[in-house]
Amino acid sequence: MQRERVADDIYVFTSELYAQVTAGAVITPEGAILIDTLVFPEEARAIKSFLHDRLNCPVRYVINTHYHADHTYGTCFFEGALVAAHARCYDLLDTRGREGLALAQQNTPELRDVEIVLPHMVFDSGTMHVHLGNKTVELTHSPGHSPDSIICLVREDRVLFAADTLMPIPYFVDGSYDDFITSLNALKNGGFENVVQGHGEVVLRGEVETVIQDDLDYLQKIRGHAQRVLDAGRPAAVLDEIDIESCGKSRIPLNGLVQELHHANLHALYNELYAQRQAAK
Repeated sequence: MQRERVADDIYVFTSELYAQVTAGAVITPEGAILIDTLVFPEEARAIKSFLHDRLNCPVRYVINTHYHADHTYGTCFFEGALVAAHARCYDLLDTRGREGLALAQQNTPELRDVEIVLPHMVFDSGTMHVHLGNKTVELTHSPGHSPDSIICLVREDRVLFAADTLMPIPYFVDGSYDDFITSLNALKNGGFENVVQGHGEVVLRGEVETVIQDDLDYLQKIRGHAQRVLDAGRPAAVLDEIDIESCGKSRIPLNGLVQELHHANLHALYNELYAQRQAAK
C-alpha cells in the first residue's frame, strides 16, 4: 500500500492489491475521519496501524462513499468508529453487499474475516456534515457511478475526496449515465486544492477542471458511438472494436483495467438506448 500526504492533516492510501483504489484519513486532535477502507484486510489493518500506533490518532468516524466492496470491506476492522454514508448505501450493503461478500469469501480466503458493517449515520438529500476536532467533512450525494455514491469535501483544506465520481475513466454500469453527467457538472468551479480520485493518482488544483471536462467529453463520445451502432442496426458486439483512445482516454491507467471498463460502459449504454427505443414504440 502506498501512502501520500496531500495536506498537513490529510493522508491518502492507495492499494497495491486492487485497482489502485484509494482511502483517505483526515487527522484531528480528537482522532481521525477515515474516508473508505480498501478491500483486503491486510491493507485496512495497515491503515489502522499507521493511524492508531504511529500517529496516536484512533479512527472515530468511517465514511463509506458507496457500497462497492473495494471501498467498504475494510470498515469492520475499525471497531467502535461511527460509520456514515448515504441512505441508499445502507440498503445496498444490506442486500447486494451481503450477497457479494458471501460469494467472494468462497473464492478468496483472504476475505474470511470481513464482515458487512451497516452505516450508523445516513442522509438522503442535501449535505451531511461530519465534524471532529478542527475539521469538517461535507458529504454530498453524487450518483452516477452507483446510486448511493457520495463525494466528501474537507472544508478547511478544500480537499475533495471524489470517490468514483472521478477516476481514470467514468464508469456507470452499476449507476446511471445521465446522473454521472449531472454529478460531474456539479464539480465544476469548486475551487478545490486537490482532488482524491476513487482510483489512481491525486488530481492537483491546476488540473481539476481539465479532468472533469475530459470525463464529460468521454461520456459524450461513447454515447455517439453507441447511438451510431444502434441506428445502423448493427449488433452490440461491434462496440468491442471501439478502442478507448478514440474516445479520448488512455489505455494505461489501472494496469489496463480501464479498457475493460470502457467496453462495459459502451455495452451498458447501448442496452439503455435500445430499451428506450423499444419503450417508445
